[in-house]
Amino acid sequence: MNIPEDLRYDKSHEWVRLEGDTATIGITDHAQEELTDVVFVELPEVGRAVDAGDPTAVVESVKAASDIYSPVAGEVVEVNDAVEADPALVNTDPYGAGWIYKLKVRDMAQVEAMMDAAAYRGMIG
Repeated sequence: MNIPEDLRYDKSHEWVRLEGDTATIGITDHAQEELTDVVFVELPEVGRAVDAGDPTAVVESVKAASDIYSPVAGEVVEVNDAVEADPALVNTDPYGAGWIYKLKVRDMAQVEAMMDAAAYRGMIG
């Protein structure tokens, strides 16, 4: 199971990579394994304001459709059109090319309060 040390994790299996005040968000390797083959990704609208815990995107697999929740509050500033065109990127490269959207973070304390890799590993272990 791939759980990069430099990311933060949410209990609903989203990850955050922080660059300045911008958070890149995707689903974890564990989540994509549970979903199996991702066949569709519904991206949020750029400019949309979200609160932590808001359903923000949808990932559909051959097994189920799952909401992707925003782990932190902010404004959607970019979406990954590549996963809309090739949803399998979420399976093959969940921490790289398979990212889903980027947020301008409203409250950095929310990112700091997220789980580190060790805590996430313990939660799913």
